[in-house]
Amino acid sequence: MSTAQHLAEIDLLLARAFPAEVGRSARGFAGPGYHVAELAESDGFWEDDGSRWTEAEEQFEAERDGLSQLLTARWGKPDEFALYSLLHRMVDGGEEIPEPWADLSSHVPNLHLWRVDGRWIALGVSQWDKELPFQLLAVVTEVDPP
Repeated sequence: MSTAQHLAEIDLLLARAFPAEVGRSARGFAGPGYHVAELAESDGFWEDDGSRWTEAEEQFEAERDGLSQLLTARWGKPDEFALYSLLHRMVDGGEEIPEPWADLSSHVPNLHLWRVDGRWIALGVSQWDKELPFQLLAVVTEVDPP
């Protein structure tokens, strides 16, 4: 998917109503108050010495940063929002964190985050486990970050 297609997908997410129930969507998953789109996904598994894994991570972070620059031209500089503390608060503190933030905290280390017209727009790089692919994610939500 090209950068223009990524921007178009984000625009569609902004215009789309939120579903009443959690479920898969055409490009990712959604629930009450949020959409998460999987804009891109890396190939295969990472059974080598780690260099391919590092290259893929760097590539996806560069894609996120390039897309972030274009969104910065629209909406200004994003906040950088680290999600590790949310995971820590849930696991160690037993705190209930609302979606989509709870799910994202388990596989996205940080987000570039904008507030636009009452909604939050975020970009992040997801990686569930070293053997699994990277994903470039776009999030649109009306749920405030905890």
